[in-house]
Amino acid sequence: MNSTKIAIQGGRASFHDLAACQAFPNHRVEIIPCGTFRKQMQTLVESAADYAVMAIENTLAGSILPNYGLLERSSVTIIGEVYLRIEQNLMALPGQKLADIEFVKSHPMALHQCSDFLEAHPHLRGVETDDTAESAREIREQNQKGAAAIASALAAEVYELKILAASIENIKENYTRFLVLSRTNGAPPVSPSANKASLRFNVLHKVGALAQVMNVFRDNGLNVCLIQSIPIPGKPDEYSFHVDVEWLERPDYDEAIKELAGVTRHLKILGEYKSGSKPYLTSMIAGATKQK
Repeated sequence: MNSTKIAIQGGRASFHDLAACQAFPNHRVEIIPCGTFRKQMQTLVESAADYAVMAIENTLAGSILPNYGLLERSSVTIIGEVYLRIEQNLMALPGQKLADIEFVKSHPMALHQCSDFLEAHPHLRGVETDDTAESAREIREQNQKGAAAIASALAAEVYELKILAASIENIKENYTRFLVLSRTNGAPPVSPSANKASLRFNVLHKVGALAQVMNVFRDNGLNVCLIQSIPIPGKPDEYSFHVDVEWLERPDYDEAIKELAGVTRHLKILGEYKSGSKPYLTSMIAGATKQK
């Protein structure tokens, strides 16, 4: 079986690695590690990878705004999404204890997700790095004593580190949404089961302009599940909007797209795909049922 090359931000045992495997469960996945999201997008566009899996938002830290800009500027299409439970762990070289640790390395988002734990242990100094799992790898390869990483349990296993504290994220229902991306030229056909779309548009800078757009979605029975404004460089007080919508009947969505042409500028369909399962909603529902 030929491998499917997936560009990710970060390296082996990162959360992007886990999300890529979840997005392509029936494929032999070959990870193409990238140091930055910009490099990840470049790797996909230049055909060095078949697809990319890119984080876009987290239930605790919110949206990754620069990635919306990358979506606007790159010739890529969203073909799917996955939601991954993010469980953060503090890990260090075997033999180290929490009292021995002076600084903690990880991606800025991971440090933010674990801010309560770090504040409860003021002797730990947070150090921002490019990736969670790469922080773990560096500690192992450089034999860094007095250093710990915040990363996945898989990273601790792969790089033979000891978990000093497990599940240290502030909120246990902590999930990240990842987009599955393809080059626009050669993207697979839209699945007949597609029920979600990601759109990008501008509106006139006047009273009620955005409300007109929302009315189009409402009148056609579409659920707006995300709206994100992005400043337009060089144009103060002007924004582009990224909106995710879901529908039950495809003709309702098609009609909405036609009507949007009259109330938006620079409308672009970034992708039409089947919505990913939201395990945190399932967990919340199950918990509520159990309480009853």
